[in-house]
Amino acid sequence: MHELVVTKSIHQLVLRHAQKADAKRVLTVTLEIGALSDLQTEWLQRYFDRLSRNTVSEGAILNITRVPAVFLCKQCCQTFEISSLLDGDLTCQQCHSSEVSLVSGKEYHVINMEVL
Repeated sequence: MHELVVTKSIHQLVLRHAQKADAKRVLTVTLEIGALSDLQTEWLQRYFDRLSRNTVSEGAILNITRVPAVFLCKQCCQTFEISSLLDGDLTCQQCHSSEVSLVSGKEYHVINMEVL
């Protein structure tokens, strides 16, 4: 259900920028979502479709790219990426320490919009 709150925020941002650009229609919205985010693509699009009814963004497609999570090693200060907690080993690839902290991977960003 938290997808609804996130999607409302994204939709409001899209509408603001569409208005500033004097757009007649929003065709696509490109998003980057961190690999560790539990936001589900299907639900983001469903909620966006519902929220965008009777607005300039009605019918817009969300193009979503998952970006790797970045961790920082507390021992040697090297960063490394993983695509999923299931796929990756949470030890530093340089010094093999398991003392790491998350730098990024749970965020989402609106990258651009295609409008008419």
